[in-house]
Amino acid sequence: MKKIMMKLLLELLKDSKRSDRELAKALGVSQPTVTRMRKKLVDDGLIQQYTIIPDFAKMGYELMAISCFKSKVKEELRERAKKLAKANPNIIFAAGAQGMGKNGVVISIHKNYTGYTNFFTELMEEGGEDIKDYDTLLISLEGVIIKPFSLKYLAELEKKL
Repeated sequence: MKKIMMKLLLELLKDSKRSDRELAKALGVSQPTVTRMRKKLVDDGLIQQYTIIPDFAKMGYELMAISCFKSKVKEELRERAKKLAKANPNIIFAAGAQGMGKNGVVISIHKNYTGYTNFFTELMEEGGEDIKDYDTLLISLEGVIIKPFSLKYLAELEKKL
């Protein structure tokens, strides 16, 4: 990736709502150049979506759950898991994983503990015998948060490299 494209991507990580004019000024290029580069980043799949990162607690979510599990590795199960993850709006991230004897991870958010237990029950019913080992770390979104979730930190990391 060209250096200027990387700089644009990092600027967008800091604040994706900035106009092409503002970005052009920050990068020292023309606004049409930024518009073309942004389109290329989208077309090439480097930018998958523009979104916000809300304050989940202010939205009424009390818990984030990071769940790790071990399951059989079969294509049929993988496809079923994809469908379940896409159909469940509580799941904000799901992927294959490696470590601690686990091979999958799900990150989900929940309005309260009852919502989490209902989610867990549904997940276990759907996974059935294919899920052998399941561990969850529950995080209070209303508790002490030392560093809030944000992608802007990646832009700062790149500056240091």
